[in-house]
Amino acid sequence: MNLIEGLHKEMNRVRELIKEYEALPDGVGFIGSSIMKVSVSQAEKAIEDGDVVAELRAYEDLKKSTG
Repeated sequence: MNLIEGLHKEMNRVRELIKEYEALPDGVGFIGSSIMKVSVSQAEKAIEDGDVVAELRAYEDLKKSTG
């Protein structure tokens, strides 16, 4: 697996976590889902820009997201 494949895999995993956080009652997952959305956006921008250093940072950041 290369970096871009890994990024896409992590982005998809985190998108699923976002759905889970948003489904929590009384908005308790709002902050967590918001932080994860920023991480996904940063990864998308890094890929779009072709910035390998930012892609590596984004990959490590996404891996920290847990559910």
